[in-house]
Amino acid sequence: MRLDKFLKVSRLIKRRTLAKEVADQGRITINGKVAKASSVVKGGDELSIRFGQKVVTATIDAIRESAKKEEAASMFTITNEERLEKVDPAFIDDED
Repeated sequence: MRLDKFLKVSRLIKRRTLAKEVADQGRITINGKVAKASSVVKGGDELSIRFGQKVVTATIDAIRESAKKEEAASMFTITNEERLEKVDPAFIDDED
């Protein structure tokens, strides 16, 4: 199944167009490799998605063409969720 469709069906990202944009910006990896919206995902793959200042890592448990809201959460397991440190612009040295 395509990555953008999986993200929509599993409700990790609400809309397929938004999933495509996030993937095209290089903010999603599959098993450590940067993924495009058209990348194929399968059970057991590990996804890392950067949402602003947060990175969510999930393992794909099941692939379904469609899922009700109650079933969507069973398609993946969140394995890690971390906040990224915000960089204070005052500490960036532009004279290098």
